[in-house]
Formats: sequence, structure tokens, C-alpha cells
Amino acid sequence: MTADEDEPKGYASPPCLAPEIDPTYFDPLAVNSTQALDVARWRKAARARLLADRAALSVSVRQDAVERIAPHLEAVIAARFGQMRGLTVSAWWPIKAELNLRHWLTDLVARGVTVALPVVLIPGTPLVFRPWTPDCKMVQGFWKIPVPADGPEVVPDVALAPVVGWDAAGFRLGYGGGYFDRTLAALDPPAFAIGVGLYAAQVPTIFPQPHDIVMDMIVTETGPQVGPKGAISPR
Repeated sequence: MTADEDEPKGYASPPCLAPEIDPTYFDPLAVNSTQALDVARWRKAARARLLADRAALSVSVRQDAVERIAPHLEAVIAARFGQMRGLTVSAWWPIKAELNLRHWLTDLVARGVTVALPVVLIPGTPLVFRPWTPDCKMVQGFWKIPVPADGPEVVPDVALAPVVGWDAAGFRLGYGGGYFDRTLAALDPPAFAIGVGLYAAQVPTIFPQPHDIVMDMIVTETGPQVGPKGAISPR
């Protein structure tokens, strides 16, 4: 993903004013080119700060967060679908100090869940998903991220996405490439979308734009933070 894809091209803009915008009055459907560029600049700065904060955490701290997140994910998915067995759950191969869920994913495979990883077939188009198991052959994919070498394309029932940042309205701040939003918009039938990240990565708002898709749930190490389509859940 290119970190600059958030940013509209071909416009001039004054210095970024996004931090001064009151989130209460921000209208994502009324953006203009100047406002969109200001938001893109704010997101780039926020993304860099949040990635640096996450990278500064020790491996043990991040792994402790994973161990606390996994049962919350199980509870949220079970509440939505009734059981795990038979579901297809897409996740990610961890990069850039992302939370590493592979131990939990391995356990899911053993319990009859199809775990899938995203694959870029054509840059700039929606992702596809291929089944993953701990012993499947992996190859270097786009951005040099390992992906399953082959296998059928599957449609996830549950789509897990790592968040760089998140807000209480249920929007996630990603890496800026827009791949996950395009993919969610294209999935048929739609997936139950869960953003997964650290509680400390919450921001007041990501200043959502028309292309941003709200998550069905945000889950952190403290539990579900945002309920279906932005309804706040108790911690």
C-alpha cells in the first residue's frame, strides 16, 4: 500500500487545518478538495506518530495484547455467528510491528475454521483471499509480504483488519492505500468487518471521507470498543 494514496492529487492547499476542525461538525459527505488535502496531511502525520508509538513497544507487550485480544474476538464472532467452526476468517501476515495473531489463527484452523490471507492480484484493485494453514507454501507477494502460493479464492465471513488508528465512530486509520475499503465494498456477500488494534491507538476522529467504510466492530486488548456500525459498546 502506498502511504500517499489518501492524498488527492493536483491541488494546492494552505497549511493543514484538520486538527482545528471540531469533529462534532465534520461532514464526510461535504468535503471539498482543500479539506480533503488537509485531512490527507493530518492522516499522514497521525499515521507516522501511531506507527512510531507501536514500534516502540516491546515484543512482549504486543504479544500480551494479542493474548488478551484473541478471546474478545472469539466472543464477538460467536455472538454474531453462533460458532466458529465452518466460518471463513480473513486476517493478515504481520508487518511493521503489527499484532501477530498467527498462534490464534493456527488454533482456529485446528478447530475447523478456514483462515484466509489477502492477496494483491492487480495493484489498485480489491484484494482476493486464499486459504492459509501453518504448513501451506508461502511466496513473496506485493510489498514483499508473504502470501499463500496458491489455492482457491474464498470470500470471508469475517474480515479482520489491523488498525493503525481508530475512532469511536468505528472508522479505522490504515496505511493509506485504500485496499481494505475497496475490498469491503466489493465483497459479495458482505463480510463482518472487525478492526483489530491497540486501545492506545484511539484518536478523536480519522476525519472520515466518502470512501472510508465503517467497521462493524473495533476490538482492542480491553475488549470491544465499538459495536455494530459505530454504536459504542461498554468496556
